[in-house]
Amino acid sequence: MLKMDEIRKDNTRNLLADIELFAGLTPTQLDWVAQRAHRRIFEAGRNVITIEQPGEAVYIILHGTVKIHIEQGERDVILSILGSGDLLGEMSLIDSIGRSASAVTLESSLMLWMDKTTFTHILENFPPVARNLVKILSSRVRLSDQLIQALATLDVNGRVARQLLAFAEKYGHDKDGVTQIRIALTQGDIADLVGASRKRVNQAMVMFKEQGLIDDADGRITIRDGEGLARYCR
Repeated sequence: MLKMDEIRKDNTRNLLADIELFAGLTPTQLDWVAQRAHRRIFEAGRNVITIEQPGEAVYIILHGTVKIHIEQGERDVILSILGSGDLLGEMSLIDSIGRSASAVTLESSLMLWMDKTTFTHILENFPPVARNLVKILSSRVRLSDQLIQALATLDVNGRVARQLLAFAEKYGHDKDGVTQIRIALTQGDIADLVGASRKRVNQAMVMFKEQGLIDDADGRITIRDGEGLARYCR
């Protein structure tokens, strides 16, 4: 009969196998990571990391939604919104500089975390993880480039449509011909991401719903016509 810690390790290993960062690791390597990874639940509205604090741990979102943001005076600047499979805090572990932004949960979120020593050992000794991390960071840079281009060339409708399509591509679940975005999004958060007022974003969202392009029942946005949304991005 398996002991409880062995059951927990096997379950954690199965979770790790589905995460992009650990793709390509052998079962033995996944076991090594599973023995050193810890789970933690953060309730909605909890800080995971705060700006300028030392980088002591890296977090991987298993379930939930996290907002990466910087407070500038009375304004909250949102840099990104992350969901299942995404990393938090890896940059400060790599360059040993304090956190560049804060991270707060938008809903109850389950995470795995590892300390700096463990993460550094993995990068130095498990080559697939280092390669995967480069791909993940490159994808973030590419997404940032696309956002800058959208801010410079698209109107508010186009920027909102583009952001919804980007979320659908990364966090979407396809079912019965529609795509549900599996992260928590408010119109205020979308407004901050696309550089527009909440009122203007609300107008865009209402228009999209009236045209049958999206739906936002049950607190999750559903894309009903991706091609229709894409026309606003051209």
